[in-house]
Amino acid sequence: MATTIDTAQLAQTFTGQLLHPADAGYDDARRVHNGLIDKRPALIARCHGTADVADAVTLARTLNLEVAVRGGGHNVAGRAVIDAGLMIDLSAMKGIHVDPRARVGRVQGGVLWREFNRETQLHGLATTGGVVGSTGIAGLTLGGGLGWLMPKYGLALDNLRSVDLVMADGSVTRASADENPDLFWAVRGGGGNFGIATSFEFDLHPVGPIIAGGLVIHPLARAVDVLEFFRDTCATLPDEVMLVCGLLFAPDGSGAKLSGLVGCHCGSLQDGEAALTPIKTFGPPVMDQMGPLPYCVQNSLFDASMPRGALNYWKAQFLTDLNDEAIRVIVEQFDKAPSPMCQIVIEHFHGAASRIPISATACALRVTGFNVVIAGQWSDPKDTERTRSWCRETYAALRPYLSNLRYVNYLDQDEGDDPAAGVYGQNYARLRELKKTYDPDNFFHQNVNIKPGA
Repeated sequence: MATTIDTAQLAQTFTGQLLHPADAGYDDARRVHNGLIDKRPALIARCHGTADVADAVTLARTLNLEVAVRGGGHNVAGRAVIDAGLMIDLSAMKGIHVDPRARVGRVQGGVLWREFNRETQLHGLATTGGVVGSTGIAGLTLGGGLGWLMPKYGLALDNLRSVDLVMADGSVTRASADENPDLFWAVRGGGGNFGIATSFEFDLHPVGPIIAGGLVIHPLARAVDVLEFFRDTCATLPDEVMLVCGLLFAPDGSGAKLSGLVGCHCGSLQDGEAALTPIKTFGPPVMDQMGPLPYCVQNSLFDASMPRGALNYWKAQFLTDLNDEAIRVIVEQFDKAPSPMCQIVIEHFHGAASRIPISATACALRVTGFNVVIAGQWSDPKDTERTRSWCRETYAALRPYLSNLRYVNYLDQDEGDDPAAGVYGQNYARLRELKKTYDPDNFFHQNVNIKPGA
């Protein structure tokens, strides 16, 4: 049961909203994207600016409260909310400024990718962002930031110019290549371990507003052929193309199981249509929605299949080789999926994001390969255990083919004692030393936690 916190003194200067458990709006504010998460903070600080965030951190330290930080609230593990502690909510911090001449975008920590894309696309500009438009910029970027542009322009964090942070002592610090470069190295992949990111500055690139992209659909009976074609096609893709393969249910409620390919070409429309022609003609597909479309639409293609409030449990890990046996296991396991909302998504990594040295940022995902996401999703709580079981069984069946690489933003709640060690690999020792410098008390630990070095 959450306790009531006296916030009278803070309320005199706080420009946002302070929500206690009995307040109107509290229940909506504590809900995150994953409907399986049901935590009750003792207090929610809905911040309007950096000063509010700093005051909230000071309050938490004064009252010895555990802290969780919410940007977009999309993290599947529910790390944006906490029981009986202080939830620092940045979701009202929506400032966006685009400088089209300098090709720079600056955004606050509560902005979603669809909101940022809408503003940058007014100028035919974009940066690598999430493949689901409702994902928050902050969490996605700090954990890596895969998206449709990553083969050409790198991960979201590779496009980060600077970030403003509220530190564990309530002070405000900027990190960039020229200011606090060690901290800048750490936050590019180190998640929320080093501070609360209140604003970001990104490089932007000429993209769209119309690009070649979209999806083609095949029946599950052809899924092995589709996955083999996907694997072979990925081996020769140019940097301008990102390709994803998914096993999913038909959205019409028929229960039909499907296999699909989703592509995006970020270069000229003419080059994009030529590059995607082999994908459109393979099969042929039973549905073809691949061709010219707005870049903003490309970034929302998965939104309907990932609705807010659905119950979610995921397992995800890298395959460095999508071999025939792994393909067979993926298809067989998807055929056992218990809920029509379940998916298996395979994201291909290549190009610029994979060529950057592992030591350049905290992010260790600098490989060419396939990220497999077993997305258990359902709407009826009575299906919770069987859907979780399906995810775990599918993961176990794929285990012989998986590498030890994992994308931090996809980690669920039950990932062992020290998942950070596996995520960061050779960068982990340096991260622990920097954690000792910038957050020696491990104040920020409701995350995939990097423990301070000894």
